[in-house]
Amino acid sequence: MHQSLPLMLNTDFPPIRRSRLDTLQVNVGYRCNQSCVHCHVNAGPKRTEEMDRSTADTVVEFLQAASVGTLDITGGAPELNQNFRFMVESARGLGARVIDRCNLTILSEPGFEDLDEFLAEHEVEVVASLPCYLGENVDRQRGKGVFDASIMGLKKLNRLGYGDPTSDLSLSLVYNPQGPKLPPPQQELEAAYRRELGDRYGVRFNRLLTLANMPVGRFGSTLISKGQFQQYMGLLREAHRDDNVDGVMCRTLLSVDWQGFVFDCDFNQMLDLPLRLNGTPRTHLSHLMGEDLEGSPIMVRDHCYGCTAGQGSSCSGALN
Repeated sequence: MHQSLPLMLNTDFPPIRRSRLDTLQVNVGYRCNQSCVHCHVNAGPKRTEEMDRSTADTVVEFLQAASVGTLDITGGAPELNQNFRFMVESARGLGARVIDRCNLTILSEPGFEDLDEFLAEHEVEVVASLPCYLGENVDRQRGKGVFDASIMGLKKLNRLGYGDPTSDLSLSLVYNPQGPKLPPPQQELEAAYRRELGDRYGVRFNRLLTLANMPVGRFGSTLISKGQFQQYMGLLREAHRDDNVDGVMCRTLLSVDWQGFVFDCDFNQMLDLPLRLNGTPRTHLSHLMGEDLEGSPIMVRDHCYGCTAGQGSSCSGALN
């Protein structure tokens, strides 16, 4: 595995500072039932990192203490973590909005037959990765049979009301480009997804989010192996837009890893660039109880251009 961080240390990305915290994004582990070529987490079936109950308790305590409005749960496949349902139930009990970053195929795995009903019961927002509406492209990026399993998962969610504009159950799909290029305009691509998935499979969803592939983890390593890393970084730099800087996700989000350590964003987490409170090498979430981070600087490197290129890219899709 090639490391991309050494190629991004000297950056001229504009300095940014934190705004008011509204989202806690928690990576509960790197274990996944898939191994996708674009995955910046390097997740897969053989990964063993997993958040324990004590750390999950700390997450819930912080949500309450800091009055954080949104818990965004990711992985790996976050549902594989034994504390996933506990965190969902606890956060919803506090009145927080909960997002599940779901890969869809987990809904068909043995032992998860009731997962769709659990998500619906607790009104969890599902943000599901589906990098294309064509089966061959999805299987090439994510593995053989993934597209069919994804469509099956979408239909299970649809039957419960997900994707229905008259329902409170929100279903968003996530698009990543095939290879080192920027995503097309989000609005146009969303129309194509609606047409193709609706006509071919009878699938509905609420919105499409377009995300740029980050030069981090498995995707960054692939770029280096193919001699495309500098070219892709050049593309991101050239497409940078200053007006996207104010909308980047790290200004209102904290990223927490499976051990409870805190980062400015999920990409910094994968690059091991921790948030450093009062000069400490790394900060645990338990040490942030009662702390006000608004106005504090955010650690930036060249990969940050991936969030400001073109339409912009965040966990909520395009910024413009």
